[in-house]
Amino acid sequence: MKILNFINPNTGKKTWGAIEGERIYDLGKRYSHYFPDIKSALAGNAITDLTGVNLGVPDFAAAEIHYLPVIDNPGKIFCVGMNYRKKRIEFGQTIDAPTLFVRFPDSLTAHGENVCKPDSSNEFDYEGELAVIIGKHTDNVSRENALQYIAGYSCFMDGSVRDMQFTWFTSGKNWRKTGAFGPWMVTCDEIADPQELWISTFLNGQRVQHDSTRNMVHSIATLIEYISRFSPLEPGDVIITGSPGGVGKKRSPPLFMTQGDVIEVEISGIGRLINKVATLSSALAPSQ
Repeated sequence: MKILNFINPNTGKKTWGAIEGERIYDLGKRYSHYFPDIKSALAGNAITDLTGVNLGVPDFAAAEIHYLPVIDNPGKIFCVGMNYRKKRIEFGQTIDAPTLFVRFPDSLTAHGENVCKPDSSNEFDYEGELAVIIGKHTDNVSRENALQYIAGYSCFMDGSVRDMQFTWFTSGKNWRKTGAFGPWMVTCDEIADPQELWISTFLNGQRVQHDSTRNMVHSIATLIEYISRFSPLEPGDVIITGSPGGVGKKRSPPLFMTQGDVIEVEISGIGRLINKVATLSSALAPSQ
C-alpha cells in the first residue's frame, strides 16, 4: 500500500490517504475522528488494518493534489552518513560505528515542491537516500527483530550545503527546504527485503548516483538496533539511511545543484521523488 500526506484541493486542509495508480483516496476524511494524520494512524495500527481493504470510490486524481512530506511532523529524524562503501572511499572514511546526524522537521519539503539552495552557498549537493519510517514504539531492539518495527519506506533527497557542513554535519543539513521526502510511503509488506533495492539519483536527467542497498555498510536492522539502544523511537520517526557514492563534491570537476535544476531520486519498489531547485530567497518571496 502507498500512503501519502497531502493538501485536500477542495478544503485547502492537510489530510492523508492512499494512492493507487493515479487515484487518490482521502483516508483522513474517512477516519479523521480517530486518526487525523499518518502518525496517529501508525500509532493505532490503522494502516496495517487497511491493507487489502476495498477503499471504495477515489476522491481525487493525483494531478489535483499538493503533496506534503510523507511525515511532516516527525518527532525524530536520524540521518546516517558514510553508509555505502563507495561513499566511504570517496571521503576517506575509516570510522566503523555508524555516523549519525539529525535533521529537523522544518528542513523538509515535498515531492513536486522546490528544494532550496541557500543564496550564500555555491556548493549545494545532492544525496539520494532510502528513508525508513518507524511504525511502533522501538526501544533497545535487536537487529534480528528490528524490521518488524518498520511501517514503510520512502525516497529522500538529502540536500547538503557543503560549504556550511565542515566536520559537524548538522549545520550543512538543516537549511530550510533542503530535505525532500516522498512522494509516498510504501508499506513494509510490499518490500520483501529492504537490502535488495536499487537507488538512483538523476540531475537534469543524467544519472549521477546508482547503487544497491545491499552495499550499505550498516544494514537497516543494524541501524535500528544501534539507534534504539540510546534513543527510543516512536511511530512516525524517520531514519535516513545514507547515500551512495557519486556526490557532486567528489566529482572532477565538482557538480553542484543550481537554480532551475531538476533533481530526482528513484528507488525500486517505491517510486520517484522529483523536485526543482530554487534559491531560498526566490522560494520565500511573496507571490505577486
